Amino acid sequence: MVVERSVIVQLPMGLHARPAAELARLASQFSATIELIGNGGTANARSALELIGLALEVGSTVVVRAIGEDAAAAVERIAAFLQGVG
Repeated sequence: MVVERSVIVQLPMGLHARPAAELARLASQFSATIELIGNGGTANARSALELIGLALEVGSTVVVRAIGEDAAAAVERIAAFLQGVG
């Protein structure tokens, strides 16, 4: 199953080192392959370095895409994180 959702980043300082590491840890809890697509690039959500490379600032729009059995749960959880809810 493939699930995608467009999200506006609401993290106060954007996706810098600390939240990128937290997001990578969160993504590793799911068996689905998870990518973030934004600012002209694509990042594996399990790689903090790739996530930082997207240079996502507050207000940036990003697509969260997951492929796998738990894709829907992964997208919802990561979207909540990026919106500052989780």
